[in-house]
Amino acid sequence: MSDIDISGWVCPMPLRDYPQIVLGHGGGGKLSGDLVEHLYLPAFQNDALASLADGAALTIGGARLAFSTDSYVVRPLFFPGGSIADLAINGTVNDLSMLGARPLFLSVGLIIEEGLPMSMLGALVERLGAAARAAGVQVVTGDTKVVDKGHGDGVYINTSGIGLIPEGVHIAPQNARPGDVVLVSGTLGDHGMAIMSVREGLEFETLIQSDSAPLNGLVAAMLAVTPEIHVLRDPTRGGLASSLNEIARAAGVGVLLEDQRLPVRPEVSAACELLGMDPVYVANEGKLIAIVPPEHADAMLDAMRQHPYGKDAARIGQVVADHPGMVVSKTGIGGTRVVSMQIGEQLPRIC
Repeated sequence: MSDIDISGWVCPMPLRDYPQIVLGHGGGGKLSGDLVEHLYLPAFQNDALASLADGAALTIGGARLAFSTDSYVVRPLFFPGGSIADLAINGTVNDLSMLGARPLFLSVGLIIEEGLPMSMLGALVERLGAAARAAGVQVVTGDTKVVDKGHGDGVYINTSGIGLIPEGVHIAPQNARPGDVVLVSGTLGDHGMAIMSVREGLEFETLIQSDSAPLNGLVAAMLAVTPEIHVLRDPTRGGLASSLNEIARAAGVGVLLEDQRLPVRPEVSAACELLGMDPVYVANEGKLIAIVPPEHADAMLDAMRQHPYGKDAARIGQVVADHPGMVVSKTGIGGTRVVSMQIGEQLPRIC
């Protein structure tokens, strides 16, 4: 591998700066973006991939299908509020839902480390089945591989899924327009801090639990208000900040947030302060960002708050024509700060 010549790659400098893969390349920040922009897109070139949404929107035989895949390497396998199994099902259900699709069928691939207790595998498979039933999807195919002891960290899971996109629904990051309103479905940073509280042995008066949840029901309720939702995104790796930066660049617009409107649980805020982290960069696994035309914002927010997974929904900002490709936020003292995309990630192996 050391003999491979990367000098002919498209804009190779960001990759040459890192001659070896680091954890940050999988973190959803600038390093992940470098891989996508300079390596994957040139290699695979096609219109479906170029949209850089949470999945691909495909037209086949007159039907509009959503297709998505994701891999889960979270450590530990079980954590407050969920497990790698719940995460795997919900994550792919949510990626399909962010295209406005109704998720239907999933595949599950298990990469198991030799020596994993059969009881633990059984518990994870039961959780996979329960999560699929709760989301209203079927696991219809899959695969199992076993790797040598010491080479698999217990279990890795890959899930892929397909769903149907309703007629008249066209959701994509490029659709954000100046004047649009930015909504978030609930509190930020719950999943990432749940994982870190276990890893670091942190104890708080209130247990921090992952927000892992299937969002297809919430999205269906939102589409019932209007199909004119411009953008949906679940802010997983890299959190709210990375997702909004990606949207701003894709649409060539700016985003203006308000710090005081960002919903964060007190215990999550305390954990972030203790660890020196910003909640806007911490992963979520059961929240979504919605960017909608201003005339639909109030009705959309009401509909979100009536759903169990949107009860803490909030209006957090707007899309602007200024500073295209950038996200800034108004602070509590009247100033503004740039909410940039991080180079790597604050929290490795959280999904």
